[in-house]
Amino acid sequence: MATSVFSFVVLPGLTNTAEAQEDSRYGGTIRSILVEGNQRIEARTVQSYLLVEPGDPFDPERIDLSLKTLFATNLFADVSIDRSGDDLLVRVVENPIINRVIFEGNKALKDDKFKEEIQAAPRGIFTAARVQADVQRILELYRQSGRFAAKVEPQYKPLEQNRVDLVFEITEGPVTGVRSINFIGNKAYSDSRLRSEIVTRQSRLWRFFSSNDNYDPGRLEYDREKLREFYQNNGYYDFRVDSAVAELTPDQKDFYITMTIDEGRQYDFGEVKVETALEKLDAKALRAAVPIQPGDLFRGNLIEDTIDTLTYAAGIAGYAFVDIRPQLDVNPDTGRIDVTFAVDEGPRVYIERINIVGNTQTLDRVIRRELRISEGDAFNRILLDRSKNRVRALGFFKDVEIVENPGDGPDKSIVDVKVTEQPTGELSFAAGFSSVDSYLFDLSASQRNLRGRGQSVVARISTSSRQQVVDLRFTEPRFLDRNLSAGVDVYATKQDFKDYGSYTAETIGTGLRVGFPLSERMQMGLSYKIQSDDVQIPDVDILLDTLTGFQSTRVIQTAGADTPNDLTDDKYRAATTEDFPDELLVVDRCDPLFLLRDSSCRSERSEISSIVGYSFFWDRTNDPIQPTRGFDFRFSQEAAGLGGDVKYLRTESSASLYRGIWKGVIASARFSGGYIFPLEDGQGIRINNRFFRGGSTFRGFDVAGLGPREIVRTYDPETGELLSTRRGNSLGGNLYYQGTFELTLPSVFPEEYGIKSALFADVGSVGTLRGPDVSPTIYYDTTDAAGNPVSAVRLTKDATSLRASAGLSVFWDSPFGPIRFDFSQILRREDYDRTETFRFSTSTRF
Repeated sequence: MATSVFSFVVLPGLTNTAEAQEDSRYGGTIRSILVEGNQRIEARTVQSYLLVEPGDPFDPERIDLSLKTLFATNLFADVSIDRSGDDLLVRVVENPIINRVIFEGNKALKDDKFKEEIQAAPRGIFTAARVQADVQRILELYRQSGRFAAKVEPQYKPLEQNRVDLVFEITEGPVTGVRSINFIGNKAYSDSRLRSEIVTRQSRLWRFFSSNDNYDPGRLEYDREKLREFYQNNGYYDFRVDSAVAELTPDQKDFYITMTIDEGRQYDFGEVKVETALEKLDAKALRAAVPIQPGDLFRGNLIEDTIDTLTYAAGIAGYAFVDIRPQLDVNPDTGRIDVTFAVDEGPRVYIERINIVGNTQTLDRVIRRELRISEGDAFNRILLDRSKNRVRALGFFKDVEIVENPGDGPDKSIVDVKVTEQPTGELSFAAGFSSVDSYLFDLSASQRNLRGRGQSVVARISTSSRQQVVDLRFTEPRFLDRNLSAGVDVYATKQDFKDYGSYTAETIGTGLRVGFPLSERMQMGLSYKIQSDDVQIPDVDILLDTLTGFQSTRVIQTAGADTPNDLTDDKYRAATTEDFPDELLVVDRCDPLFLLRDSSCRSERSEISSIVGYSFFWDRTNDPIQPTRGFDFRFSQEAAGLGGDVKYLRTESSASLYRGIWKGVIASARFSGGYIFPLEDGQGIRINNRFFRGGSTFRGFDVAGLGPREIVRTYDPETGELLSTRRGNSLGGNLYYQGTFELTLPSVFPEEYGIKSALFADVGSVGTLRGPDVSPTIYYDTTDAAGNPVSAVRLTKDATSLRASAGLSVFWDSPFGPIRFDFSQILRREDYDRTETFRFSTSTRF
């Protein structure tokens, strides 16, 4: 950049004395300001930046400041200001305008990533300083992605009208990995254990899905903090990281990382006290709430947990502002740390402003309406934590963080709600394999945050070996801008349960839903739906023997008739209606003349159902996504009969308990049950309205694999020996009960694999068919497959005895979407149940 010097032209005829020269340089006033060299920028725009104007004296200081002001605009590559008589002459050379910004040679990082970071942009001003700053930003992006050998050369191509194309020529270079991570000074824990506690990982072939094995100086600083946190949570209060050095390998491809640490000694908690002078707080009661006991291993996170606990307890007592200061008295000789929590009333602080940060898709108002605190309210940490959980419960964000910043005054605070968006659309499919049936496939799509407004829409077209579904659902979470959710459903399903329940069902319906809160943790919902149900039993032709009412076993001899003493050449064929036109008749298996017709044949008809219902939900968990403490409870009822052809009352309830045992290990128990009964005497429950369990609802058992079922047993007519048992299709039940117990296990795989597992046990049963839904027990004579006569009995098995299964569930957050594998072992079953050994399902979000 050229350096300009302010100068004055001395006019002829002036004297050579010093006084005359002084008058020539500084005397007089500015008659006019002339601008030269400008192309795009108007002269009056240039004049507007000057600190002098016509009529002002020629003041060198003000003119020099005007020169600097013009340079500071970054609009000009060169500027000079001269005096010509009584005129002020401003000469400028404009900076070029950027026509295009081009990136060449980049493959690992996309153009959009650079454009988010750099200042250069089309129609922007081109300056050398800005370009160099952009080069450093691009290099920093590559360093963050582990490419420390990246090079960026800026080039520009002049165009007409003082425009340029800015080109960044990029040489990305190889990814710089971490060849090894070593520790010096560690005695209590091995190198491998310490490596598992930090984020940076050693480069290995199987970590191709992760970037944590790329060297990043910022991540290394975070690792130092992770180590300090790990040691302090295991009693090493004096721990410190003396140095963390990264050295480039001789081949310039990787880094060696060496951390020198000082573990110090291990401490236990000593005396723990709570002191307070607040009238409404009792120090003894507060001490009882402290989760620290003398003699326990010192853990730094327990200090923070105790502060949160005492803050919450003070909030319940009416103190929204408390100042809790832990005072630690470290005694290296005894290896104990005495802790005193001083609880005082803190200064009143009010929320000046709430900023929503990071919501690239979700509208601000969707987040703000979940907050339990507003601008101008008194600062309340309990309400902030509750607000955080409510925002997380939306399910729209991968991470939610609330950061407190100082406001414009000592009594004001600015709250930043930082969110990280995550995909809220879902494209999912499920597949399964069982010991009885081969496959199951299901496909659906949904969007839970339509246009960022928090609205939910489901447009589902699902198909599987059992059902086809067209389902359109829309939910507005704040109907009429009130704390009231409303939704409308339109659906059509076709269920093919021939292989499981011996029926098919087609349903077309629509419904309305509303929901509203009863309290902060209680919700109530009301619903109404009207639908048409058409249940069909697939036609199967039966050759009926009208004399017995059973399937015909008559045969006609076709060979060997003339040799009654020689049966070796005898041949037979099944008799037909042509052979016995008055005694044999072809009928459907649901024909009333057929004595062995299925009880499900009573459900074969088309009916209109008008259903009104309500639901209640109570949530007392500590976290809406991954609870580790607390419980939740659900209760719902549906009554059919407000018009329509169907009349029943259906009740379902469930309760879940959660308990964190230690880090990464959570025990949970879920108890559920349901009961349905007809509202008219002598009427049963249609098979499509009964309860079926199995598959994903009761692991280890096939779809509809447990519960009431018709079976046929055959016996030797002479000895009474049981020859065979043939299972019919599932009938479903009017009642079910189930308990599910799970224990999540700490992962043995690196965290970046996204693999988790849990042990499970499912116990429960389905049953209690009544009256017309139970087929009578029938004894009859028939023949086996070889034509030998046998005795048979058809009966309905409806034992509500306990079934149980246990196994292992594996969850993999794969690059293709979350996948779940279930491996099951049956512990208790009935001989007519249908089981499966393996099931998997997966979904992909978008």
